[in-house]
Amino acid sequence: MANRVLKSSASFIACLALFVAWSGSAEAERIDDRPNIIWVFCDDMGWADLGANGSVDDAKTPHLDALAARGVRFTSGTITAPQCSPSRAGLMTGRYQQRFGFGHIGLGPLPLSETTIADRLAEAGYATGMIGKWHLEPNAATPDFNRKRTGDPKRVPPSDEFLRYFPEQRGFTDVYKGEIQRYRRTYRLNGQDIPQDAGPIQTVDHPGYRLTTQTQAALGFITRHRERPFFLYLAYFAPHVPLEATPELLMRFPGPMAERRRHALAMNAAMDDGVGAIVKRLETLGLADNTMIVFLSDNGAPIKIDKFDRTLEWKGGAWDGSINDPLNGEKGTLLEGGIRVPFVLAWPKRIPAGQVADAPVSSLDLAATAVSMAGVEPAESLDGIDLIPHLADGEPMAERDLFWRFWAQSAVRRGDWKLLVLSSGERYLFNLAEDPGEKHNLASDHPDRVEELHRSLESWADEMIPAGLPSVGLNGQEDKFFEAFLGRPIQ
Repeated sequence: MANRVLKSSASFIACLALFVAWSGSAEAERIDDRPNIIWVFCDDMGWADLGANGSVDDAKTPHLDALAARGVRFTSGTITAPQCSPSRAGLMTGRYQQRFGFGHIGLGPLPLSETTIADRLAEAGYATGMIGKWHLEPNAATPDFNRKRTGDPKRVPPSDEFLRYFPEQRGFTDVYKGEIQRYRRTYRLNGQDIPQDAGPIQTVDHPGYRLTTQTQAALGFITRHRERPFFLYLAYFAPHVPLEATPELLMRFPGPMAERRRHALAMNAAMDDGVGAIVKRLETLGLADNTMIVFLSDNGAPIKIDKFDRTLEWKGGAWDGSINDPLNGEKGTLLEGGIRVPFVLAWPKRIPAGQVADAPVSSLDLAATAVSMAGVEPAESLDGIDLIPHLADGEPMAERDLFWRFWAQSAVRRGDWKLLVLSSGERYLFNLAEDPGEKHNLASDHPDRVEELHRSLESWADEMIPAGLPSVGLNGQEDKFFEAFLGRPIQ
């Protein structure tokens, strides 16, 4: 149907209420008191659509807002790429994905030589769960990899090689991998074991609403491992296209608006409900105080320059209904709208509530923080920092440089200053504290700062694969991006 409303499925709220009701109710008795870690990673949600960011009036995320109030809301939380697969690779490894040549989606999959955060935590005795969108395996968008192994850029390798890249081979003990209706699982939605005759992995179809399924799988995992420390990576497939929502969710956003906007808000609300259900399950099990929950997006919203309200059947190359205001740019650009994302973190046992952190932080910091929480010796290969001393103990965060390289763009941020470099050689310097919308290029006013940041960016890029800053010309699509967002044609 045009609006992809799933009328045949049970109501989203009823499903969650039923599932939350079953909890094993008794508080968990645990010998190992190390904290649980939950990363909730959404797909294509813009910075503005976290209600607590206060940017727009129509975003309703009460559970996420409450999570931020119980911990920290990062106003400058960033991801390592303005595109899903490379940003996921950086998150999963805690390393700049350019270190292993995964600069954009076509350069995947995640190399088998890379150690994931799940590898590290599973070795430390954690139960590790992955739910939802993985997108780090060979697929139709990894043409170079496919061509080398099959001779066809669109045909992935046979299963004996293909499956080596799946999450159950990358450190995850429990898996419920899937995006819409078909899931590859190692346990049932309620947390119980799958039938013995199904083998260790079972493929099942869930005809209901995809975000309900993904939330239920998360609740099942938590209940399943309530007696030991666990790490859960819940990768919601929303508000990424195809846009879909139940009637109950859509009714929360009445009145005139673009239908793509209404559906994005409804999908964000479904994820928000899911986070609320997770917190409730943790409270029921007596685990809420000692569980860190992080919520962030894989990149900013793809507004497609003008936020045109295409029909809902339109999937690729369309606005997903989410918004980045007041940030400039979108998914695919290294402007803030592409890389600054909704980012909140809460761990009641250690981190004081009610914090708003303006210092730039990176998704890379989550792996370094997680291994510290698990009592694992930090690996020198990790590029992030442990956030706990700063958030829990009030230690000042030393100024550092954060780097990006994507398509024909490169960028570095140091404190409030950000330098954006295009392959054409044009350079843009922004003071993000004064100009978060990146409307004023200050490069000519601060030439020494430009040169200093450029040297730092070049030094970092020389360590990456391939080495150096992009030198190829911009393609037509990028021209459109920068003409629209930076206000002048690229020469």
